[in-house]
Amino acid sequence: MTDTTTAVRCRAAFISDIHLGTRGCQAELLLEFIRELDCETLYLVGDIVDGWKLRSGWFWPQGHNDVVQKILRLARKGVRVVYIPGNHDDRIRDFCGVHFGGVVVARDAIHETADGRRYLVTHGDEFDGVVQNAKWLAFLGDWSYRALLALNTHFNRARRMLGLGYWSLSAFLKHRVKDAVAFIDQFETAMADEARRRGVHGVICGHIHKAERRDFDGIDYLNDGDWVESCTAVVEGFDGRLEIVHWLDLRKSLQTVRPAAASPLAA
Repeated sequence: MTDTTTAVRCRAAFISDIHLGTRGCQAELLLEFIRELDCETLYLVGDIVDGWKLRSGWFWPQGHNDVVQKILRLARKGVRVVYIPGNHDDRIRDFCGVHFGGVVVARDAIHETADGRRYLVTHGDEFDGVVQNAKWLAFLGDWSYRALLALNTHFNRARRMLGLGYWSLSAFLKHRVKDAVAFIDQFETAMADEARRRGVHGVICGHIHKAERRDFDGIDYLNDGDWVESCTAVVEGFDGRLEIVHWLDLRKSLQTVRPAAASPLAA
């Protein structure tokens, strides 16, 4: 792909935790990002479709279908699309090695950057003790999280009426609640340890909905965040450099520099 009109031109992009099938999914924002994305490889790093929620009640608006169609269209145009399932779409792990419309399913992957570094790409739920050893507690936590998102939606609707920007209650709690901070630190450490065990330079994952980059004694840890609240992705430039893209910030800058009529964000 060589579309020079796009804002995010990169060698590879990594997105996760879209949670299609839930009301919290920011499908329209993701569609904006994909329209601005020009990459050679797209990694879908788990929890793309929320099977947990769909089993308890069907919710699938047109925007969610548009996301699926847009990703399939990228694959048809020659983008290498790798789908690495997570815990919310774990049934797709039964199809590892299978191609669906140009999308290949894999349990995990090793991505080599343009400058020769190797990264483990995995969702991360297999290193979450709650998901692995107390699934009922994971289901309870998921229900609580969705309830918090619903509360957050009403709260931000009121903020918009006052002319204020988006504010994430759950992200605030993650940073302030001691147990949540400890869990995130343990998860990040476990992911770095796995990368070290695999003999790679770093790890790119999702799962905990917290975009982050940390160094663990030479192991490069990157989490691509989510498309429920933070709307973030990890991208690799053509020189091999990796960075976290915050779409909400980038779209603001695009709206500033582009004429409204010419910008796809105005549509």
